Amino acid sequence: MSTPKSLLERVFSLLSVFTADRPAVTLSELSRHSGLPLSTTHRLVASLVELRALDRAADGRYSVGLRLLELGVLAPGSLDLRERALPFLEDLYEVTRHNVQLAVRDGTEVVYVERISARDAVNVVTRVGSRMPLHCTGVGLVMLAAAPVAVQEAVLAEPLRRYTPKTIVSPGELREVLARVRRDDYAISDRQIEMITYSVAAPVRGLDGDVVAAVSVVVPTGTGTEAIVPAVRTCGFAISRALGWASS
Repeated sequence: MSTPKSLLERVFSLLSVFTADRPAVTLSELSRHSGLPLSTTHRLVASLVELRALDRAADGRYSVGLRLLELGVLAPGSLDLRERALPFLEDLYEVTRHNVQLAVRDGTEVVYVERISARDAVNVVTRVGSRMPLHCTGVGLVMLAAAPVAVQEAVLAEPLRRYTPKTIVSPGELREVLARVRRDDYAISDRQIEMITYSVAAPVRGLDGDVVAAVSVVVPTGTGTEAIVPAVRTCGFAISRALGWASS
């Protein structure tokens, strides 16, 4: 890892240490993972805490502060998408009573921007702001199927991470799945993340018809798709219309 040179690069190297699997870290961990000297880390972290970009817990560990969260939800695409999508996500939740998720693509990953779930709904590993690979989630398959060829080839060229025995790790099989998604205009990711769940996902299109996001419902394995697939597709169409897309 090359040492960041500018102040902005150093700050971002510190903030990039925080992940869904590592939400709280010590000062020494921040220094080690960012590649910055401990003295530099201490000075920058003190300023970030003062600005509410980081919070310091009683045990001395640091986490992302409220101010960063406030700024994060103001990302133009995410804010407009979430505001327009939320009424339809709520409708989908009322119909299914399962976990409803909205996600966008960032490079070769899925970023979840909204989620609605019931207290007794099946547990899911994702949360708002978390990331997952494109090849193994319903929303990821939808967006990968519609992504530029360069993005698809980049995903296919890398080792595909296996989460369960059902995870697609063969590039040839993934190509076949993506072709079916393009044909059917929805995706089913069957037990690829956990053996107790599968997801049904549909595209969300922007004004020009390009897929800008995907909506999904995560349900327990064994739940029939007869009602789930039409409900998810209808939600995707409704959000697309709200974003200005006019289907033929």
